[in-house]
Amino acid sequence: MRVLAPVSNMDDALETAPTAGPGQRRFRRVLSRRDLVLYGLVILTPTAPYPVFGIVQQSSGGHAALAYAVAMVAMFFTASSYAKMASVFPSAGSTYTYAHRGINAHAGLLAGWAMILDYFLIPLLSVIYASLTAERLFPYVSNWIWACIFTIAITAVNLRGIRMTARASAWLMGIMTGCAILFICLSVRFVALQHGWAGLFNVQGVFRPDTFSIPLLLSGAGIATLSYIGFDAISTLAEDALDPKRDIGWATIAVCIFQGLICILTVYLAALVWPAFQSFPDTDTAILDIASLMGGRLMFGALTFVLLVAGLASALTGQAGASRLLLGMGRDGIVSSRVFATIDPRTSTPVRGLLVMGAVALIGSLTFRFQLAVELLNFGALTGFMLVNLSVVMHFFVRSRLRSGWRTVENLLFPALGALVCGFLWINLSLKALLAGFGWLALGLIYLAFLTRGFRTAPKALTSLEEEPCNAG
Repeated sequence: MRVLAPVSNMDDALETAPTAGPGQRRFRRVLSRRDLVLYGLVILTPTAPYPVFGIVQQSSGGHAALAYAVAMVAMFFTASSYAKMASVFPSAGSTYTYAHRGINAHAGLLAGWAMILDYFLIPLLSVIYASLTAERLFPYVSNWIWACIFTIAITAVNLRGIRMTARASAWLMGIMTGCAILFICLSVRFVALQHGWAGLFNVQGVFRPDTFSIPLLLSGAGIATLSYIGFDAISTLAEDALDPKRDIGWATIAVCIFQGLICILTVYLAALVWPAFQSFPDTDTAILDIASLMGGRLMFGALTFVLLVAGLASALTGQAGASRLLLGMGRDGIVSSRVFATIDPRTSTPVRGLLVMGAVALIGSLTFRFQLAVELLNFGALTGFMLVNLSVVMHFFVRSRLRSGWRTVENLLFPALGALVCGFLWINLSLKALLAGFGWLALGLIYLAFLTRGFRTAPKALTSLEEEPCNAG
């Protein structure tokens, strides 16, 4: 779940100044390494494993902690690839910039197309979960009513400008962090009272020989990657960072590792509190039943509220982030510039793009199931991640011929492992997710064929792919 960073300089970073081109804008370089790390942690949120815990635990055969560890390994190698590419191409274009420069223009456009799926689904997924959570609090109000209310509310807030979102994120992060700490403390207390302190070191919280299966583990890990998706957004701040070539990569890897440790600890304790993973009353909201078991109605209500605000915060900022990505692609001519690159001069917001995003979130929340939305989001992200890993191999190992000593490890072995693990997670998504995801990629290939006259020419040069100078100021 993604939320904007509550850094003191964020408002300044969002102030832009016009450049020579009509409608073009540049960001001021004001973000330090600390700001970037905090931004990444707030995007991922300490409550990230809550919405998908039940799904991951059942999909992996009771191996949620192990699934999160596998996902962290995959994301670590991929985070290293993002760090490598950001060191030479510090551009806000991020994933599709790296694929364009590292592989070729066609791969760049395909990566951008895959990430559109990712960014479209972030607010949609958040609205779905917020609606499910609100329905648990108010069971007499249908979740489709909540979906309409939430979609209209987040779109209205975003239309007023990004400043309101940035300020609110600081408070929301505080609430979510407090809840995460409380959840861990109550879990430890519950397990210790039930089984003694030795119960906190039960191997079944990690490994169950009777239900272990590699395909099940990979299926769970594929869903668990949702809790890591967002570290890549740090690279989109390359044009806001004081020293992007140094700090973007460092922050990306640090956030990935820290998030992994938080997730593994959380799901391990949750598995100890409720070991009978096949008996969840409702898989989509299993974490609420665990909270009720260990903390009673008070904890159930508190966690439900926190999940509700986290979902709304993620939907709000996810919608804002998606509109920013589409704004850049609209300026490059990849998507409609009339729709996505139109900025309201009063609020500096892409009004038409936000309205489209709101419509997609509303329609999708009424037609998509939560688990399918989760897996489709991962399909888009994992596609982009594989292309970034391959970009490192192509740019550093093949073209630049950086192959001596340790360079072979970081320019070939690490990205190859990242691409391989992401590929395994990718193909182990559900059949429905794969069919829908490949359908989306097929549309992208058709669109790419149209732009390139049947792949006979390179796509139009992308203005946002031009490398920006790294001088602070």
